[in-house]
Amino acid sequence: MKRFIASCVVFSVVLASCASKKNQTTNNNQTDSEVAFWLTKGDQSVLLKKQDIALNFGTASNTHKTITVDENQTYQSIDGFGYTLTGGSATLINKLPEQEKAALLKELFSTEGDAIGVSYLRVSIGASDLSAKVFTYNELPAGQTDVNMERFSIAEEMTDLVPVLKRILAINPHIKILGSPWTPPTWMKTNKAFKGGSLLPEFYQAYAKYFVKYIGAMKAQGITIDAITIQNEPLHPGNTPSLLMLANEQANFIKTALGPAFQKAGLKTKIILYDHNADRPDYPMTILADPEASKYVDGSAFHLYAGPITALSKVRDAYPDKHIYFTEQWVGGPSNFGEDLKWHVSTLIVGATRNWSRNVLEWNLAADANYDPHTPDGGCTNCLGAITIAPQITRNVAYYVIAHASKFVRPGSVRISSSADNTLSNVAFKTPDGKRALIVMNTGNTPQTFNISSQGKLVTPTLPAGAAGTFVW
Repeated sequence: MKRFIASCVVFSVVLASCASKKNQTTNNNQTDSEVAFWLTKGDQSVLLKKQDIALNFGTASNTHKTITVDENQTYQSIDGFGYTLTGGSATLINKLPEQEKAALLKELFSTEGDAIGVSYLRVSIGASDLSAKVFTYNELPAGQTDVNMERFSIAEEMTDLVPVLKRILAINPHIKILGSPWTPPTWMKTNKAFKGGSLLPEFYQAYAKYFVKYIGAMKAQGITIDAITIQNEPLHPGNTPSLLMLANEQANFIKTALGPAFQKAGLKTKIILYDHNADRPDYPMTILADPEASKYVDGSAFHLYAGPITALSKVRDAYPDKHIYFTEQWVGGPSNFGEDLKWHVSTLIVGATRNWSRNVLEWNLAADANYDPHTPDGGCTNCLGAITIAPQITRNVAYYVIAHASKFVRPGSVRISSSADNTLSNVAFKTPDGKRALIVMNTGNTPQTFNISSQGKLVTPTLPAGAAGTFVW
């Protein structure tokens, strides 16, 4: 399923919970500073730690390069930053001892103290390839159908996923949740199998009811599904589970079945297109060009296992009334922490948001030391979670990639202008509480001292080589 992006060198972050807490703890005797500076180094010697240095704005000029932040030039609003809470992730978290589970969920989803404030989650509708087994919510014996969804059930999710989501919602009731299916029920498919095949047109209406039933069943558990994508990676039928769904098929399904079904049910859940790689912007643009399908669609979602991140802007520029989302990127294990930090922050946290994305989601939240669980015969065998539970908790590179945004750029933040730089990759936001947050990745091989210019004044920090910094004022 995944295409390797960064080099794989055995080099992961192995921190016990207490050690990570110690590294993240804010010193109560911090030096007075107008700008808070949070740092993660590629060599892992500093991990999301607030720096005890004075960074104050002034008017003195210097010869250093300058990142100019202009809050008068605004772009998209931000929905959040987070991960996919796969079925396997939910199982691993739910099996933790109660005290450890409560502490981990608070650390991930709270906005208080040292917590990183994850604000957006993706979940699979039925099994993903990082579930322990394949299933849908309406599997039937061979030859049977259930077009009215009378046997629909989310019972498979009641052991781990739903309980974990309820715990998360108790911590953050406003977290946004996106649902994505990897496959319809097999009786709806051309090959009657979990892997591959296509959705039969005679079951378009039934599958639309399946989505409606899913949203209703989750709502009955107190879980609001903010949005759905119609198919995870619709051009990759080799995963387990998976489905091939071409653009014209997705358009027909939306306009003849899914859109009208959502409208009839009075659902506010957003319908998001595509959910696949940036090398095929023609896929969502084909559907958005169809007014009968487009009228039901909120926007398009992307992964980046192929294609350039700038393709997101191509779609947004052609259809500026439709939103852009970034919904998946893996870290291949074992990770090269320094190179993965550099690539993911500069390409996704900076690159995706600079190209209009309202969110950035890394792939799986949790896996064990063997990259389990995953489905047999086609599930990802080396997807490194943001955390590893083995059973001690290890925080890996994706944890810090997301944390540098999620902790500071809260939902409702607006991207604002900041000048681009080749080796100081950056993006800026104005937060709901009126602060400015600038995320900078030093992609160079030497430390860089630079200016941040805001409202006519300068502050001059230094960012180590290969380090990520978030600056808040």
